[in-house]
Amino acid sequence: MPQLVELVLLPSERHNEELLRQKAARQAGIRPDQVSHLEVLKSSLDARARQPVFRVRAEVYAQGEVFSPAPALLDGFREVDGRRIVLIVGAGPAGYFAALELLERGIKPVVIDRGKDVRTRRRDLRAIQQYGAVNPHSNYCFGEGGAGTYSDGKLYTRSVKRGDVYKTLKLLVEHGSKADILTEAHPHIGSNKLPGVVQNIRETILHYGGEVHFGHCVTDLIIHKGKLIGLVAEKPDAAPGNATVEFRGDAVILATGHSARDIYHLLHKRGIGIELKPFALGVRVEHPQALIDEIQYKSKRRDEDLPAASYSLVCQVAGRGVFSFCMCPGGLIVPAATAPGEIVVNGMSMSRRDSPFANSGVVSAVEAEDLKPWAKHGVFAALEFQSEVERRLFGAGDGSQKGPALRLPDFIRGRMSTDLPGSSYIPGLYPAPLYDLLPDFIYRRLRDGLTEFGKLMRGYHTNEANVVATESRTSAPARIPRDAETLMHPEMPGLFPCGEGAGYAGGIISAAMDGQKVALAVERMLLANA
Repeated sequence: MPQLVELVLLPSERHNEELLRQKAARQAGIRPDQVSHLEVLKSSLDARARQPVFRVRAEVYAQGEVFSPAPALLDGFREVDGRRIVLIVGAGPAGYFAALELLERGIKPVVIDRGKDVRTRRRDLRAIQQYGAVNPHSNYCFGEGGAGTYSDGKLYTRSVKRGDVYKTLKLLVEHGSKADILTEAHPHIGSNKLPGVVQNIRETILHYGGEVHFGHCVTDLIIHKGKLIGLVAEKPDAAPGNATVEFRGDAVILATGHSARDIYHLLHKRGIGIELKPFALGVRVEHPQALIDEIQYKSKRRDEDLPAASYSLVCQVAGRGVFSFCMCPGGLIVPAATAPGEIVVNGMSMSRRDSPFANSGVVSAVEAEDLKPWAKHGVFAALEFQSEVERRLFGAGDGSQKGPALRLPDFIRGRMSTDLPGSSYIPGLYPAPLYDLLPDFIYRRLRDGLTEFGKLMRGYHTNEANVVATESRTSAPARIPRDAETLMHPEMPGLFPCGEGAGYAGGIISAAMDGQKVALAVERMLLANA
């Protein structure tokens, strides 16, 4: 039986296989040449002390003990016969992992996405970066892979009880991700690597008999005898007369992501209930990466064997949480608007995380009590508040995607910056009175929260840091309700709300696991109705 060992390694030792084997053997009480296999289970960086170390948990197999790797999950897939069809709206992690789960169970998935495939989508990202042109159907939020594909590809989740994290990560590995994500405490793929993984998932769906349709924006529901049986979609780029398409299926999984505002309005118009949901709104704060490294690693120069340092900060201000969100070490700030006339920013990083900048969302929780001035919008109060802030920040600029910003100390003191330090944000930044442009209660919470962050991280308050508005797409500002047992909408049989856009996930992995969970619920319904 293999022995479990806990190792403490210097950064230079972490990827030295021979040294790792020697230390593991010593702890297991055997010679290195008696180790037949060493299986790393978990690896995490501990930078609390002056000398950062990696803490590694591993299994040591001695001579005569056989390590049997788990079989490939894709080995269990078979081509579907198409007798049972499930429509999936959205080709993000929730939608694609729901499709994989359905394939595994012999059910045909038909994925419908308003955006473009992951490669073609890059042209629209370049258009918004370089020219400020926002395609409302293809952008950093809409398109194959969803919002996470081109915004860092972080795979860490605290929602481990929602599903099988290992299965989700293993499927990513089998579709081209590095195997390290199975063992790293905070796994990350990178926005340069994730598109290839996403494309491979699509090819799996097609290979086993599923369908994927890009450039199809769902505009209506087909309801028969009180049950959802299909969808109507428009093709914005189609010739007149060929723009409308109907899809029929045995169920519909709605996995549209956090920014598909038109879907909320469609459901409401059709008398299908949605609910107001708290979310968070704030800014992106960008520092030189070297400064974050110095603060976190307590050294003027980062060891070449250490990753770009990150941080996670949280405090309470006036009874509301203020916290860092989607921190991107060695990353970039990107424009994430989904319609013309908005300023929205997000963060991303490549697999190497080698940008000279570090950025993080710093946001405040927005609860229903904060939205009384928007109460006239009913269930859309949070959505209208979010949209109003984005439009107001856009209106302060010159009509481009330039980001309104302040130096961090000026933001805290409520004064204009005469100029701004360098930034990764390609459209550019300009000094703007964020203390007036942001809602007053948001600004005051962020000001006080950032003041507290400066106490938690000595050196965080620096004139070299930019505060850029607005970080507003942290999560969906509405929830599509579902029954706790069936996971079906309580008012519409056949409709299965799923993922981040429905209010049940908050990132790539939690969305993927929710997609798997909902797919299983769909199978239970189909079996019960067979």
